[in-house]
Amino acid sequence: MQSTFPSAHDAPALTAHHRGFSLLTEDGEFLTLSAADVRERLHTMPVPLVVHAPAFARRLGLPPPGQPCPWLDVLELFAFVYPARTVAPTPRGLALALGVEEDRIGAAEADLLPLLVSLMLAELARQKTLPQAEFLAALTIRLGQAGWPWAGTVAETLSLHEKLNPQGRLPEEAMQPADALRIWRVLPKWEDVAPRPAPASHPITAAEARTRLTQMLGDGAESRAGQADFASVSTAAFEPRSMRGNPAIVLAEAGTGTGKTLGYIAPASVWAERNGGSVWVSTYTRHLQRQIEQETHRLFPDDATRRRHVVLRKGRENYMCLLNMEEAVNTSGSRPAGVTIALAMLAHWARSTADGDLTGGDLPGWFGDLFGQGNIAGVADRRGECIHGACPHYQRCFVEHTIRRAREADLVIANHALVMAQAAYAQSAMSDTPDDTEEDSTPSRYVFDEGHHLADAADGAFSAELSGLEAAELRRWLLGAEGRRSRARGLKRRLDDLVVGIPKLETPLDAALMAAHALPAPGWSSRLAAEEEEEHAPPPPPDEAEENALFPHVTPAIEPVLTNPTEDFLKLLRQQILARSQERSRADHVYGALECDLHPLLPDLAASGLALARALHRLADPLRTLAERLHARLQEEAEALDSVTRGRIEAMVRALRRRAITRLDAWISMLEALEQPPEPGTTPTHIHFLRLDRRERQKMGEYDVGLHRHWLDPTVPFASVMAMPAQGMLITSATLRDRSDSAPGPVSPDTTQQEQAAEDSERAWEAAEARTGVCHFPVPALRASLTSPFDYASQTRTFIVNDLDHNSITDLAAAYRTLFQASGGGALGLFTAISRLRGVHQRIAPALEESGLPLYAQHVDAMDNTTLVDIFRTEEHACLLGTDAMRDGVDVPGNALRLVVFERVPWPRPDILHRERRIHLSGGDTTGYDDRIARLKLRQAFGRLIRSQSDRGVFVLLDRRTPSRLLSAFPPGAEVRRLGLADTAKEIEKFLRPPGTPE
Repeated sequence: MQSTFPSAHDAPALTAHHRGFSLLTEDGEFLTLSAADVRERLHTMPVPLVVHAPAFARRLGLPPPGQPCPWLDVLELFAFVYPARTVAPTPRGLALALGVEEDRIGAAEADLLPLLVSLMLAELARQKTLPQAEFLAALTIRLGQAGWPWAGTVAETLSLHEKLNPQGRLPEEAMQPADALRIWRVLPKWEDVAPRPAPASHPITAAEARTRLTQMLGDGAESRAGQADFASVSTAAFEPRSMRGNPAIVLAEAGTGTGKTLGYIAPASVWAERNGGSVWVSTYTRHLQRQIEQETHRLFPDDATRRRHVVLRKGRENYMCLLNMEEAVNTSGSRPAGVTIALAMLAHWARSTADGDLTGGDLPGWFGDLFGQGNIAGVADRRGECIHGACPHYQRCFVEHTIRRAREADLVIANHALVMAQAAYAQSAMSDTPDDTEEDSTPSRYVFDEGHHLADAADGAFSAELSGLEAAELRRWLLGAEGRRSRARGLKRRLDDLVVGIPKLETPLDAALMAAHALPAPGWSSRLAAEEEEEHAPPPPPDEAEENALFPHVTPAIEPVLTNPTEDFLKLLRQQILARSQERSRADHVYGALECDLHPLLPDLAASGLALARALHRLADPLRTLAERLHARLQEEAEALDSVTRGRIEAMVRALRRRAITRLDAWISMLEALEQPPEPGTTPTHIHFLRLDRRERQKMGEYDVGLHRHWLDPTVPFASVMAMPAQGMLITSATLRDRSDSAPGPVSPDTTQQEQAAEDSERAWEAAEARTGVCHFPVPALRASLTSPFDYASQTRTFIVNDLDHNSITDLAAAYRTLFQASGGGALGLFTAISRLRGVHQRIAPALEESGLPLYAQHVDAMDNTTLVDIFRTEEHACLLGTDAMRDGVDVPGNALRLVVFERVPWPRPDILHRERRIHLSGGDTTGYDDRIARLKLRQAFGRLIRSQSDRGVFVLLDRRTPSRLLSAFPPGAEVRRLGLADTAKEIEKFLRPPGTPE
């Protein structure tokens, strides 16, 4: 092996910087080269060390290198030595992670890479004395067989030659290379324990919460005004409930910098400890989930202790599926060598990971960029195919481990969508089958962070969509793969021996599978557009495209269909959308979809809908019978069923209801209501509309069409499902209230200023309660407001650029380049449209790179948002472009973020859903309704800027049309000035110039 692969010890090293590229030759010579020079030298020089090969190739203008990588990517070595550790994928990020001192890092030139390699190899040499040495030896050989370029260096470091027999193989009693990838054989098993008793209801005091907060903060922590007060007021959410369906609710607005995360963790942990229960902390974004989990280190510094008491929960599709991993490994021999390298690295990670979370966990966000996103998707459960207890790896399953840990945890960090789904299912289970237990015991105490997003989360959780993709996905879930090589498992295989030989179960199953052929068959998307656009037949939908990418030598089977009620209905929907929507190229480019109202119906649409409803009834009825009869087995055969079989039955009953029956019932109700148009002048409960989605950047790439149903006010179902399980809720955010709602109005002669202020404050709180759904609960919430501790007048500057043509992407790009250079990096650029983000990135990236300001971008760089933020936080002069996910919940304290630039006022999207809500929920003030949404988004964006008492920063809005009535979005003390671009750039340079620096 040592002679087959290049050695890293004397390899040249290459890094990119603002002067071009830094090269440390194999002879120790230090050179600065242009991209053209590097491209020419790569053909003749020895294999070089690089960091993040795909990004390095992009800097050179080369295509992605693929796997096996032709270079020695130091990130790949890091992934091998530290398999479950995240790091910013830059030379500086690696150096900081490896403990290199700041003065040694310097400008992170090429001479830093050999040092990084030596540090990692020293750690690897230490690992060869640990119990995992046998696994590392077998894995290294398997990687070497696949052509991994680091295999020779790693083998030498592990002294692998000492372990090989005279034939050059590992001894028979040792783990063999092929077995190193079969991690499902060695991962730990979970063991069931007795159910946790229901928690007690002992209250906690404000003094106890403050004491716990002090303990968590420790000595030397930054003092945050209001944090202790926030912890005190949060204790009211943990008061015992006095009436069923009437939880104690605290609605707390905590300004940026209050420290609300630790402020609510303190009382939550005290309550959980005293009462033996779990508190679920829910948030909207993955960024904040990760931040909250990191904050719990203050509560439980010991890793093992924290693992027992704190669990991060996500949807099943975020975790590695061991059955999919097994199938991928077993078929890897017939696939490219790069697949084997990816699976080997995934196997190494799986043996070290804390919870098997593939997205936002301890699998680095750059892993997919190096080893292929498709390889990660291939080992995740993204099709709802879990067979639960029938899976041979059920007791080693990462998801099942996490579920069982969550049952015993004090704090469970989840997301709004999961919490709402769990509560909704628990409510339906209690009404249908009271003894059907949920996978997680239903919690009674909740903390909803990012409470301003509750309505958005509820809108997604409680809406219904009868579309081609949704219906085709259900067909695949029921029937499995049809005529294609695929890992998609149908319902018959998932049920397996649970129904075989039992006629009362086999009969409804067979009837359901027969009825499932009424759903869209493979190739439906192409057939849908074939009548008018044969020459522009669109590509298959994303799910089919994914399977074709995994098995490129297989042609999807498009079965001939004489008549299909779902496809007939979808064709009519498409016809109505194309006939009635206004084709506006600019709007289509921005929003990527066409919409139209459901009523009045196209001729024949109602009849087609009723025919489809009958077909769906023929599918839903036997599925419901199957679920009921499966559940009945739990009682009828209680003495005969072992625990594994009982668990499988319970899981399948839940899956049938969640994945199929609930969805079908919603579709049927939507179809049966087609002939019932809303009465003029009435307020509807639901909003129905049609939507045609298009594949991005593809004019004829429409790929889905559907009928959509949304609640007019989605907080109504949110309050309904949370009222029963929740005994206490804390809803908090920095932006619960819109400041204009409390702006002083005209004072009448009969009203004092004090009374008017009270009325204005009451109006602001009522609007916040409406946005969060608190107004739908029986008893009013306890309200609390804690202001930000920051001095925005001295710490910030705010500008609106008033000489920019907002319709010119060239001018917009020039503005971003000018402002980013004025701040010297440390800049976050926010956009309301992906297309404009990409257009700006394409135009300014080269100029910024030449200025020494590396530019990263969401929707451009093949890394997840968490990794992009990690890079941005690590590289003090980097710039980052992003959309909504970067606007909310990103925490980058210090000088790494000193400028926020927003391209335009974030007005709400002018779609049908917004149109109906502003009509019926605005109280007649439609302009105020739109303004309120825009102001809250601006407040969130401004909130990214100052995260600590020592921060200084500038906020710039590039929209000269910004009305003055929106400026109340900015905090008191933040004076807003309207200047030209050049003057704004000068002001930025002046404000951010370090003290004592001459002008």
